[in-house]
Amino acid sequence: MREAHPIERAVGISHYVSDADGTGGRLRTRPADFRVREIEREGFEPIDADPDAYPHVVFRATLHNWDTNDFVGALSNRLESSRERVSWAGTKDKRAVSTQLFSVDGVDRAALVDAAAGLDDVDCTIVGRSGRALRFGDLAGNAFEIVVRDAETEPVTAITDDLRAFGGENDGDDETGSNGGVTVGVPNYFGQQRFGSLRPVTHEVGLAIVRGDWAGAVLAYVGNPHSNEPDDTREARTFVEREFRIDDEDAEAGTTTRVRSDGWEVALERLPNRLGFERSMVHRLVENGAQSREDFRAAIEAVPSNLQRLFVNAAQSSLFNRILSERLARGLPFGRAVAGDVVCFADPDAPDELRVPDPDRSQRATEDRVDTVNRHAARGRAFVTAPLVGTETELGDGEPGEIEREVLDEAGIAPADFDLPGSFHSTGTRRAVLVECDLDIERDPLTVDFSLPKGSYATVLLREYLKVDPVDLG
Repeated sequence: MREAHPIERAVGISHYVSDADGTGGRLRTRPADFRVREIEREGFEPIDADPDAYPHVVFRATLHNWDTNDFVGALSNRLESSRERVSWAGTKDKRAVSTQLFSVDGVDRAALVDAAAGLDDVDCTIVGRSGRALRFGDLAGNAFEIVVRDAETEPVTAITDDLRAFGGENDGDDETGSNGGVTVGVPNYFGQQRFGSLRPVTHEVGLAIVRGDWAGAVLAYVGNPHSNEPDDTREARTFVEREFRIDDEDAEAGTTTRVRSDGWEVALERLPNRLGFERSMVHRLVENGAQSREDFRAAIEAVPSNLQRLFVNAAQSSLFNRILSERLARGLPFGRAVAGDVVCFADPDAPDELRVPDPDRSQRATEDRVDTVNRHAARGRAFVTAPLVGTETELGDGEPGEIEREVLDEAGIAPADFDLPGSFHSTGTRRAVLVECDLDIERDPLTVDFSLPKGSYATVLLREYLKVDPVDLG
């Protein structure tokens, strides 16, 4: 198998499925080259429904070259209201044309239309009303239309054949999907964006947290310089590494970090103002003296709760990626179960165009059940899963369970370690190991059109075609 890029290997992605050469090329040369549209999963009340019973106005916005958070901030300013009143189902990248759902609590319809009309490169359509705010994940999936500039299209056929073979283990000779495109599959890895495209460290922070190494978590986030960063940022992080990173002898003695009377004050002076979360951590250390585990835990807790959760989620994601990579290396199937696997079943409420797993509906594939399970898998009604480890995780049996235990042992982590305070706590869940889609391809320029269930990454498919530095996929 073709080895993955070093940055990918650092987050648990070890190989490509396709051994063919990549097309190369460039993404997001212009925003219109990357179009993404949310696939909605539920209806809403009419806009003239009782606003007391349905106080949230739901609208669909098409954003041209807008980051989701920036748009919410700008809209809130136009409405002269708190941004906490605006909710959305999924976050999208800036350099794109994205169509997504939002809801606003207690806003007048006309005021919302006027506010959106005052923003450049925003097209807004009122959808209706809801009794509650949208929650993250209130969508079935995303549809993509992506143009790759300056790509070499000759390898496309070989790559597609490899991915069709990988994803079509249960499709027999049927090469076309339900929408006429070719059905392809890839391991359902978490993409590089999960860990930080330019500086992939969130999983390192999370793994340290889960191990109870709060000082290591701070150093992983505040220190840990990367070559892709600006010079002043890299120099500040290098100072932190040099002054505070402990050596093996210190670690064996139980020391958490070096202590200097003015060390963290100097670090705070050196960190650029744009590194707001890093500065918040260091400021807390300056306040509390940085003498104990509790002091460093308090520093991690100085950042917003959603970032605290992201650290742990990224740790779970990196472990999941490693489990998938080991399954791939051992030659175990992804599209059908082997004895010991835990499978989940399809979400019955998902749109017909998507294969959406429901991890809450699962069962073990025992020796006497595996054939029955695989008949469901062949029809797109069952999915092999791997754990996003948490306190309630029950590991698989047989060889799949052996892989899961080996990955956790190598990381020095057990499910019970996720019994953590506050936002760091996680009960865990399971996630399908394979993501399939019906793929339409045009070659001049190279254009790919496909849909994925929520939580799956377009870049995980695109990496198989382009085989470029992951930074260039972000």
